[in-house]
Amino acid sequence: MNILNQYKLTLSAVLLFAGATAFGQTGATDPSITGGGAPGVNKDWMPSKTPDGAYDRRPHISQPIPWQYIREEDILWKKRVWREIDTREKQNVGFRYTGDENSGGGMFIEILVDAIKRGKIKAYSAFDGDRFTSILTKEQLMEQLTPKPDTVNMVDPVSGQETQKIINHDFNPESITKYRLKEDWIFDRNEGQMVVRIAGLAPVKDVTGEAGDYRGSQAMFWLYYPEIRGLLAQYEVFNPDNDIARYTWDEFFEGRQFSSKITKVSSPYNYSQFKDNMSPMEALYESQHTAEEIFNKEHDMWVY
Repeated sequence: MNILNQYKLTLSAVLLFAGATAFGQTGATDPSITGGGAPGVNKDWMPSKTPDGAYDRRPHISQPIPWQYIREEDILWKKRVWREIDTREKQNVGFRYTGDENSGGGMFIEILVDAIKRGKIKAYSAFDGDRFTSILTKEQLMEQLTPKPDTVNMVDPVSGQETQKIINHDFNPESITKYRLKEDWIFDRNEGQMVVRIAGLAPVKDVTGEAGDYRGSQAMFWLYYPEIRGLLAQYEVFNPDNDIARYTWDEFFEGRQFSSKITKVSSPYNYSQFKDNMSPMEALYESQHTAEEIFNKEHDMWVY
């Protein structure tokens, strides 16, 4: 009986020591464990110097799953589709999340801009359309991001002299309200199913007049999606329902977790967008009708 009691005491001491060690992990310095060693993509955001939470959290980063190779001979049907993501919709709240140490310390547009500035990915000019024909330089990118400076006349209260002051503006990530996707919907007979491949992604900014009135929207630049999948797999998307269950941005796009509407499809009429020739309500109906046609196409391939 004494031996049994001694064994119980020894086991209790070991468990107590192990629990104290696990609870006292606030001194961990490995950035991959604490999440506090990686700088954010936003200069106004600073990472925590210690683990911020009740446990040592490991980033949910991964490598993108390679796409299945598709032979042209196996393609029975294909349609090119352009769609638009409105970041103000509830399902797209992750695009507007200001960021934390797990999501990159910035909004989605700031992650993209930071990667372009660091030379991790290439941005293509939107003035040439969406065909990736011209690569933007860093200077051209900054011209796209920052508004033109304003010149303000100011009067010195002491001397009474009037002088001009140039006011420079910083890039406002809140001005990016939409994203455009260019993608191909393909029925692959080798897979026996419909396959979607995103080809390009473009952030869209609001264009306003001098009085602040809304003038329209404009694509800032285009990114070739297959080139940025590795980058997207390194950052997480904010999940409003559960902080522990987050996607990477690559998983977010590949899993079609966003809400969007179709704005253009390949056709012989070369319509730039539905809304150019229709009322807003007609354009929305046409978008939904096109989405239903694509959805039903896979079933039609099996039936016929």
